[in-house]
Amino acid sequence: MFDSNKHDTEKVFVDSNEGPIPEKISSDDVDVFDDTASDEKYGTTQRGLKSRHIQLIALGGCIGTGLFVGSGATLSTTGPAPLFMSFVVISGLVWVVMQTLGEMSAYIPTSGSSVPLYVKRYVEPSLAFAAGWNYWYAYAMLVASEVSASAVIISYWSNPVPVAVWLTIVLATIVMLNVFVVSWYGESEFWFASIKIIGILGLIVLGVVLFFGGGPNQDRLGFRYWQKPGAFIPFAAPGDTGKFLAFWTALVKSGFAFILSPELIVLAAGETEAPRRNIPKAAKRFVYRLMVFYILGTLVITVIVASNDELLLQGVESGKTNAGASPFVIGIKRAGIRTLDHIINAVILTSAWSAGNSFMFAGSRSLYSLAMTGQAPRIFRTCNKHGVPYLCVAVTSLLACLVYLSVSGGSANVFQWFVNLTTISGYIAWIVLLITYLRFRHALEYNGILDQRPYKSPGQPYVTYVALSFLIILTLTNGFQVFFPGKFTVSSFLAAYITLPIVIVLYLGHKIWFRTPLFLPAHKIDIYTGKEEADRLEELDVPPVPRNVAEKIWFWIA
Repeated sequence: MFDSNKHDTEKVFVDSNEGPIPEKISSDDVDVFDDTASDEKYGTTQRGLKSRHIQLIALGGCIGTGLFVGSGATLSTTGPAPLFMSFVVISGLVWVVMQTLGEMSAYIPTSGSSVPLYVKRYVEPSLAFAAGWNYWYAYAMLVASEVSASAVIISYWSNPVPVAVWLTIVLATIVMLNVFVVSWYGESEFWFASIKIIGILGLIVLGVVLFFGGGPNQDRLGFRYWQKPGAFIPFAAPGDTGKFLAFWTALVKSGFAFILSPELIVLAAGETEAPRRNIPKAAKRFVYRLMVFYILGTLVITVIVASNDELLLQGVESGKTNAGASPFVIGIKRAGIRTLDHIINAVILTSAWSAGNSFMFAGSRSLYSLAMTGQAPRIFRTCNKHGVPYLCVAVTSLLACLVYLSVSGGSANVFQWFVNLTTISGYIAWIVLLITYLRFRHALEYNGILDQRPYKSPGQPYVTYVALSFLIILTLTNGFQVFFPGKFTVSSFLAAYITLPIVIVLYLGHKIWFRTPLFLPAHKIDIYTGKEEADRLEELDVPPVPRNVAEKIWFWIA
């Protein structure tokens, strides 16, 4: 079943001061990256993602219902100021996560790349085992959450079609796009992301127009809704304490809009053309995505929709009609712009479809990476002739079928369950990731090759320490609301914290069974296997040369 060999294999690491040092490392640390016989038996993934695919996946691949739908519930609970501030803070955290991923994935962009693979290589196997299964579970839940949100979005239109039918159509399309050639996924995400980017840019422009009173009713909105009903809705306490708790509530909830989206870059690294050129490019531009799409997007929401608007998402729980709409759609409707609300709702539906598509890709590649590192059954290494790990896609799809809870539980309620479950999983994953980056950096410093990183992100390692500390606090307080009088429910508590004991049990169980070290010492960390191939690919890479202004602009974008 699992590849758990404990035989030692001789490998040489180079220390810049002392010369070659022979060390012993586990053979499964080696065959993760060089297993030709297994490649012939199971097949391998292929580099089918082009530069324009990876850039658009980075820019818009995971812009989904966290921004377009989930922000509505946060707005109605906390008010506009906490919503906006929380997106600014989380954007800063996610930027740090993206930079650390950019450094590690550009250094050795191997087949089967994933964060758990890096954890096993730079930290130790038990933490990688727990992190890997947490990633796979979280991505499968994210697929379910996006498909569930699709039903919420579709409910804006009165239609006689049962919810189960819509769920099946959306999920089946996602599976089809992921089970064939990887370039199909890349191509579909290129166009999906393009629609989302054009849509969100159009909504930002519309927000500016409505801010200054350019709508059909010529009503100048300004920051009206920040004044009445107010910038803050105090949470669980009066005064400044209630305002702070409202901000922290928004901070915890807003994480869902960002959860695990940066990891798409590292998961695609092993299937990307010219990874040493394209991955740093995507990492550098990630800050623009955060500033434009998330920060400006939430600012527009707070301008065009009041926090006490009856059509916000919480109305679904009360059974009110049309409450399944996004705050963007509600704002357009309130502005009196006919037909546009339906068009934007369709764009948002596309975004949910797209995000589900991206998370299906990520979930299947996470399971594939677990199999590559010997932490999942080897059969999951099986790829079809197009280089797609189709068994991984199938199993991820099965777990995503939990979305059919929406049929009996109500789409909005189930969507919120998935939001809580995946947010805590994402925070845990990022904590492990940042620890891994610090060990990766320590190993490079030990071997005197820190300056050989193909991509060097600014502010390191200090920004990583700050982000790591903040994420630990966020994780521990993820469900703080349930501890207030009258707020506790078993389902809310479990959704907020159930992932923590699961990850701890996986970690301790693997560590006790295999007796792994707390950390790999710096001289045993493998920072060379796979680097030669990456260096060779970089030498063979010939960047395209623009022939005119139009191509120059296009090459900058994609």
